[in-house]
Amino acid sequence: MPSVLADAPAHRPLRIARARATSFVLNASILVALLAASSAPTPLYPLYQDQWHLSALAVTVVFSAYALALLLALLTTGALSDHLGRRPVLLGALLAEAGSMVLLASADGAGSLTAARVLQGVATGAATGAAGAALLDLEDTRRPGRAALANSITPVAGMAAGVLAATLLVRFAPAPTVTVYLLLAALFVAQAIAVTFTAETAHRRPGALKSLRPRLALPPTVRRALSTAGTGVVAVWALGGFYSSLGPALVRLVAPDAPQAARGMVFFTLSAAAALTVGALRRTAPLATAIGGCLTVLPAAALTLSGLHGTGLPAVYGGAALAGIAFGAVSQGAMRLVLASLDEQDRAGALATYYVLSYLSMSLPAIAAGAATRRVGLGTATHAYALLAALLAVAALAALAASRRAAARPAADHLR
Repeated sequence: MPSVLADAPAHRPLRIARARATSFVLNASILVALLAASSAPTPLYPLYQDQWHLSALAVTVVFSAYALALLLALLTTGALSDHLGRRPVLLGALLAEAGSMVLLASADGAGSLTAARVLQGVATGAATGAAGAALLDLEDTRRPGRAALANSITPVAGMAAGVLAATLLVRFAPAPTVTVYLLLAALFVAQAIAVTFTAETAHRRPGALKSLRPRLALPPTVRRALSTAGTGVVAVWALGGFYSSLGPALVRLVAPDAPQAARGMVFFTLSAAAALTVGALRRTAPLATAIGGCLTVLPAAALTLSGLHGTGLPAVYGGAALAGIAFGAVSQGAMRLVLASLDEQDRAGALATYYVLSYLSMSLPAIAAGAATRRVGLGTATHAYALLAALLAVAALAALAASRRAAARPAADHLR
């Protein structure tokens, strides 16, 4: 009978494969948890408004403080894990994320809420690039494209999970503005502990301090991809920012008697539709996926506006669902274009660049819309926002169509 030691070399590849699969699932779960925490406050904004008498502008400032802090972290720490390794960056970021959850649970006003969201944004920005790059490191050559799919689907799945959990807790928990954050804090601590037991996937290299200088790592391949799909990314992430920050207020405007849960669930509708779309279109060509998503922005904007003109809550929810389909399609198509030909040393930095564009698109228009509501009202601000998203989608369609024609031209010339 063979000895255990004799069997060990034969079993080593299996153990390594299992360890890589476990690490892949862990890093995907980290992205899901990070984005769940980012969207968890959405159903709570009406509660904060009622308790602290916050204006729509104050809500968008709180929301955008998170996004802008995340951007700063992406600009400074986005490529850090390419130098220090994925594990130390993830460990520090997850512990900081847990701390931000504790601060959110103890917030007693707009100031403390904003400060907690700033810390959360910094931690999320540091972790996002590292976890996303780790997924690329762990790509199984027998299943190509799995890492790109995970990087596309985990953010929207996380946002959907966060909104759903917070909405249920608003309905059933005795202290919804505390419970959801403490549960998330415990989850982040558990993930930090798990990270310490995983193997490092990146090779350490010098230049960590230099990498902290704010910059966008934009290899030529990424530059071409973003010049093609970037306007579409701006359009769909701007819609996501609107529904995340002002979606509950829009539901209240259209249907004042709707239950509290209906306000938070409008963003769940968007993010759940986005997650389902990413999964359904995973084998569709990325250019075709992005074009279809940009086309969907137009009826999404029209249906949302019709909710303000008599069709009511079903139209708002229908517009949110179409916006989610557009979000999922454009985000997945653009992500696959960005990741198509990246060198290993550029992974975290390139992902950080993509997310910088995404979160700028999500935060700045939302702040502008929040400010506009004070001058012209939410209804007029919504009209302007929808029109802007539609115009951006049309511009993106022109760029994507031109890229498609350019890609088809060499093939046509070859056939002649």
